[in-house]
Amino acid sequence: MENYNNPAGICVRPFKVSDADDLLTWGRDDTVTRFLRWNSIKSKQEAIDYIEKVAMPHPWRRSICLHDRSIGYVSVRPGSGDYRCKAHVSYAVALQHWGKGIATAALRMAIPEALKEFPEVVRLEALVEVENEASQRVLHKVGFHKEALLRKYAFCKGHIRDFLMYSFFPT
Repeated sequence: MENYNNPAGICVRPFKVSDADDLLTWGRDDTVTRFLRWNSIKSKQEAIDYIEKVAMPHPWRRSICLHDRSIGYVSVRPGSGDYRCKAHVSYAVALQHWGKGIATAALRMAIPEALKEFPEVVRLEALVEVENEASQRVLHKVGFHKEALLRKYAFCKGHIRDFLMYSFFPT
């Protein structure tokens, strides 16, 4: 059994087109994508398109890998203009790896890496649906603090949802 308290074998790295089969494995799972803004991926071509058109051009989207196999993603999207001081964080991990500390370890690796690339960012934010208690625990373990309940804040999968705003200040 993998020791998830020690992140040996876990890394965050840029997506490669060769990750398409792995992405399809976890990205087609409606349980994994339930709280994500994008729909489940249904084919290898959709996985390739996602990698080429979404992940690669993204300012900072990385594959969460276990022994160099993609098992999820972590994303840091910096703001622009007057909002360049903050960035939005999101992530997902394959269902079979839930509850093993992988998302926590990946965020702990990703945050300092992303902040090096975006030196103006002094605030990280994460929006989490109220029902997504597991993600709330991950953010808390990494050092994020719950700031607010945002009622009827945004749509997800066609339904308007309540969200919690979490923040992290790296300084």
